Amino acid sequence: MDEWLALALRRDFVTRSGKIALLVGTILVTINYGDKLIAENILPVEWIKIILTYCVPYCVSSYSSVTAILSAQ
Repeated sequence: MDEWLALALRRDFVTRSGKIALLVGTILVTINYGDKLIAENILPVEWIKIILTYCVPYCVSSYSSVTAILSAQ
């Protein structure tokens, strides 16, 4: 577990996962909340969902990167 966490927190992994989360999260937010963002009709609970929309691709990218490195060893 320590090795997994150390890899997940490496600067290159965090940077790559962050870029992927930014791209994929923005696409998903645009699809799911674009109309409400344009109309400026976002509820507070929806802001939490938007933040989580960015967290999911970050976690998926981090998990797949670390798993790939560990399985190659």
